[in-house]
Amino acid sequence: MFKLRIADAKLLRDMITVISTLVDEATFNINPEGIKLRAMDPSRVAMIDFSWPKTIFDEYLCDAPMKMCINVSEMLKLLRRAAKEESVELALDEKTARLTIAIKGRYDRTFNMPTLEATEEEVPTPKVTFNVRAKTTTHGLHQAIEDVQLVSDHVRVEIDNEKMTLRATGDLMGAIVELKKGSETLLELEAKESSKATFSLSYLSDIIKNASATSDIATLEFSTDMPIKIDFQQPKEGKLTFYLAPRIEVE
Repeated sequence: MFKLRIADAKLLRDMITVISTLVDEATFNINPEGIKLRAMDPSRVAMIDFSWPKTIFDEYLCDAPMKMCINVSEMLKLLRRAAKEESVELALDEKTARLTIAIKGRYDRTFNMPTLEATEEEVPTPKVTFNVRAKTTTHGLHQAIEDVQLVSDHVRVEIDNEKMTLRATGDLMGAIVELKKGSETLLELEAKESSKATFSLSYLSDIIKNASATSDIATLEFSTDMPIKIDFQQPKEGKLTFYLAPRIEVE
């Protein structure tokens, strides 16, 4: 049996929106302690590592470990019908393989949708050594990404002991954005050695834009020409982490 209730519909809707950034179908690992998801996008360029302990929810019941696979975009359509002050209840009927979604507040409505065949693929955590670590505000980071996105579809991220620099070059224009250590946007900065790597802005922009609704703080870690890890601070020991592979540049 699996049932839960969350009083803040927006919290659940925002998280499903973040997950939809990378995957159309999501297989959640559910156990008595909480919910987890680790998945890669179809092109295997980016990965999401998400978990919510049962303490996030107002009610949570799971009597045995199980997997639940859902169509994320279809679920999101239903959750978008809920206002912030309304609650959402989820209940899985394993016999019929259907998920019931009840929204309660201004008026009550109940939807149900089929679950999908759960994937058995185990996605491992990337084993990467990080030489730089930067803690930023998600709002400031999102604005900086939007700036460089005006001129290109990829960005070169460079970090040393003093600042983080975003460089973008397009066919007609270029842009340089500097976030200096101790500024309103760049809260902390550590660098074992200066590092730089290039990333796709389509991925980076969507991840940061959607995840910023769930968190005020983001921590970036990477090394030269290696995947970047972006961790978005979550309440009550929740976890939301993305990994994004670098763009290989040909000289």
